[in-house]
Amino acid sequence: MDVEPDMISNLPGHIIDKILSLLSIKDAVRMSILSSKWRFKWVTLPCLVFDNQCVSISSQDQTLVKNKLVNIVDHVLLLHTGPIHRFRLSHRDFLGGSDIDRWILYLSRTPIREFILEIWKGQHYKLPSCLYNCQSLIHLELFNALLKPPPMFKGFMSLKSLDLQHIIMAQGAFENLISNCPLLERLTLMNFDGFTHLNIHAPNLQFFDTGGVFYDVNFKNTVLLATVSIGLYADIKNDKNLVDGNSSNLLKFFTHLPRIQKLEIQSYFLKYLAAGNVPRKLPVPCIDLTHLSIRINFNSLEEKLAALCLLRSSPNLQELEMLARPEEQTALGTETNLWNEEARWNFSFAHLRVVKITGIPGVGPQLDFINFLLANSPVLEKMTVKPASGEGGWELVKELLRFRRASVRAQIFYLGP
Repeated sequence: MDVEPDMISNLPGHIIDKILSLLSIKDAVRMSILSSKWRFKWVTLPCLVFDNQCVSISSQDQTLVKNKLVNIVDHVLLLHTGPIHRFRLSHRDFLGGSDIDRWILYLSRTPIREFILEIWKGQHYKLPSCLYNCQSLIHLELFNALLKPPPMFKGFMSLKSLDLQHIIMAQGAFENLISNCPLLERLTLMNFDGFTHLNIHAPNLQFFDTGGVFYDVNFKNTVLLATVSIGLYADIKNDKNLVDGNSSNLLKFFTHLPRIQKLEIQSYFLKYLAAGNVPRKLPVPCIDLTHLSIRINFNSLEEKLAALCLLRSSPNLQELEMLARPEEQTALGTETNLWNEEARWNFSFAHLRVVKITGIPGVGPQLDFINFLLANSPVLEKMTVKPASGEGGWELVKELLRFRRASVRAQIFYLGP
């Protein structure tokens, strides 16, 4: 009698490893019953993820959930053999504490490449000093953490990606961390405390995304930076905006961004850029900038001048998004003809293909801006307009249809609020 071959047991080792890597740690352990060849495969997994899927019990008792998760992590680390390249801990009901300290100490003795820690509840978890010994780290991601590097910390020499959200860190410690990660390529900062000046010194940085409350942004030696998204979440007054004796935040901001390709200006950051003297154009144009998104107060002359400076300084712009700050669009501004005046300079968006305009009430300076874009964009293909409310929507549609279009291919799409 012929015996059918055991296909599961005869799978190549690298295929088994690939299958197990796509499963949760709980399911990877369960797979050990398939065959003897699979029995202890899970103890060599280089990527360990401990999240809500690890704890199967559904209970409101956080102590019970915590104990269950601690036992799982302890058991896996105790039996694990071989290197651990990636470790992720992210459980919605788990609080930071001494258990995490133990696990980080264990990981600091392995060639850990990616460490992701997300503490969703409780106070900021203070990272133990042993984390700063993980010199093989390539990616570090922290949520709800307190960072206090020891005095002898000299940076992460291999780190390429850093994601810090809801963290606390002193100003000097933050600056030392960034400047002492020479290979850093991606940096994300969201909702931070302890530092208010974003002094970024990173020669290999290519991606920067931040949102929070701060007084100043200063790039230094960031010639490779291509993608930038910045949101200033508080309306900092002008006396705070213009810092360090600079005459123009706009000029200072772009000095070390010669290769910027995509820029998103969110919340109140345009107001920060508009502080001081706004030039008509930047001294060096942003020739690589193809995607620009700006949140603007259309009733602010200063912000409109700053936006115009960016538009004039972006000769190869292909996609433009303008979002009106809703809380500032109720009162009409006194300068409603700025865009018409600009048109007299014979300015053209030679490469602009896509435009999105969101949150406008459909009156005054917003309509003038739309008219300005349509009349000066010879290759425009698509413009999407989404008002803040449905009030006066039909009148807005009639105005949009009336405007002259420089591009015969331009289509206008009206989206309801």
